Amino acid sequence: MNQTLGARLSPDLTGANVEDAGEHNRAVVLRCIHRQAPISRAEIARRTGFTKPAIARIVDRLLDEGLIMEARRRHGLRGQPAIELEINPDAYYAIGINIDRDHLTILAVDAVGNVRARVHHEKRFILPAEFMQLTSDAISHFQRSRLIDDARLAGIGLAMPDWLGEISLLGKPDAYQEWTEFDVRAALENLTQHPVFIENEANAAALAELDYGLGAESSSFFYIAVNACPGGGLVLDGNGHRGAMGLSGEIGWLPIADGDGGAQKVQLLGEIFSLFFLYDFLAKHGVEVHFPQDLLTLDARGKRLVSQWLKEMSAHLAVAVKHIAMIVDPDAVLVGGRLPIRIVDELLRYVHEHLDAEDTNLPSLHRASIGEDASAMGAAAMPMAAALMLASADVAQRTRSPLKNMDRLNG
Repeated sequence: MNQTLGARLSPDLTGANVEDAGEHNRAVVLRCIHRQAPISRAEIARRTGFTKPAIARIVDRLLDEGLIMEARRRHGLRGQPAIELEINPDAYYAIGINIDRDHLTILAVDAVGNVRARVHHEKRFILPAEFMQLTSDAISHFQRSRLIDDARLAGIGLAMPDWLGEISLLGKPDAYQEWTEFDVRAALENLTQHPVFIENEANAAALAELDYGLGAESSSFFYIAVNACPGGGLVLDGNGHRGAMGLSGEIGWLPIADGDGGAQKVQLLGEIFSLFFLYDFLAKHGVEVHFPQDLLTLDARGKRLVSQWLKEMSAHLAVAVKHIAMIVDPDAVLVGGRLPIRIVDELLRYVHEHLDAEDTNLPSLHRASIGEDASAMGAAAMPMAAALMLASADVAQRTRSPLKNMDRLNG
């Protein structure tokens, strides 16, 4: 029977040749070391169920390829000290790029998530031509300075909002519409010979948490990104979940009832809750703020205004958490993005006041462990996951481009 073009076989129905099975076993061991390092050969055998001779063969191959390294000997146990294994930081490198309405961040990252170099531009509404020039300059700088080994570059990841030039928001210039016609994938692929991976920025931030942050403790969580516009990313059973139309996690479209007592009007969360709306609220009270770090240097009056806004928004965020709990039922909800850590903590304190602490059906609520560079880290995590054969690897990121044409949501 012929398969429909583009259809994918269910993983439950796919078999494996002997060669494929060998690659699968190699990937299982590599994932185990990535997640549990430092870890001994005996512990890998216990966790994977493979025999010790099989582990010895696979580990020797990974050592020969330079993907892992013998880190240390574990003392204090009876018998011969166990040699512990770790991912070799120099096994691969990746470049992670995050472009949004208020900044551009470009990271060079090694195989264990260490940031080897960072280029950051705190600038609003960067247009495509400038984006490509700044990106090209950063990559050239990384290469010239030998901050990365180009021969071991796993690829370039890009994390950016969908509908970047389409969504109306405060201060957006008419020229920003250029993003709707710009083929960012083609432009990046013309810039480099290495693979290009693209993902929504909130999904990318969630992947960063999965591979380098709280994913070690939770395999299913919802990530709420507080950026120029709000975003959400969903991880289920250790895998990023994009949804059939690529819209999974789009928390900015969540309807919110706004108003006290009498008539209430329903607004979208994305129309009232974001960094730009916080800046606008402060501006209406005579306080000028242009960048996230400005929020940390406000005087007492400015801090009181921020707290006022956070308290108002916390009620809406609590409603969002309850909806997420009922629909998705994750282990946890993480709040991150570009809002400074101190302010995220204050926001979560207020959100907790709206939630029933005794309601065991609610997911735990936490500040994300990776800060303002989470989306750029997630961008770098995409090619790294593919190179290291991690469970979070997603072949769709090799062909995906940012979603455009918002009319399809209303069609």
